[in-house]
Amino acid sequence: MKLKKPEFSSIKNIIFDLGGVLLNIDYFLTEKAFAELGISNFAESYSQAKQSTLFDEFEVGRITAREFRDGLRIYMNIDISDEKLDQCWNSMLLDLPETRLDLLHAVKYNYRIFLLSNTNIIHYEAYSQYLNETFGIADFKPVMEKQYLSFEMGMRKPNADCFNAVLNENWLLANETLFIDDSIQHIVGALAVGINAYHLKPTEDVVGLFEFHT
Repeated sequence: MKLKKPEFSSIKNIIFDLGGVLLNIDYFLTEKAFAELGISNFAESYSQAKQSTLFDEFEVGRITAREFRDGLRIYMNIDISDEKLDQCWNSMLLDLPETRLDLLHAVKYNYRIFLLSNTNIIHYEAYSQYLNETFGIADFKPVMEKQYLSFEMGMRKPNADCFNAVLNENWLLANETLFIDDSIQHIVGALAVGINAYHLKPTEDVVGLFEFHT
């Protein structure tokens, strides 16, 4: 399994984003879930393109899940249980097509592959449960060399320190590395540190970037 695009012929390492690349997500579903509780402006504080400090802090592990939930309750001025809040927050998480898991299994024989995701402990626990129930794996460690999660790293995309941590810890050369993400601000961040980057469009499937070689 090799990359199709000629300009990526010198690539030896691939860093995959999670949500929107491997795992299907829909930010609108979380916005809709909170709107049904009377919160009509949720997208002003959290979306694919930007988010407020509360979400940033949670995504880099500076606040706990309890502190995040309490912060949301204060921000939204509603009384809501942890269970219901998590249900709304996790609404954006959809499925992971088996073809993408098959892709990772195949690609790892030709490239060193990694996961780099801006995520949080609530989402992590939810999609880990999904992976376990659907595929019998708790995370992506069995199908790639290493996974990097923002809430564990204490840093997030598109900041340079986040990308450099992956490069430096694994002795990767930026010009031999490809980063695939669906958020343009993350692509810009990767390019700024010399990493090759591909912006996956909403109409594309990451599987389509590769082709089988017999």
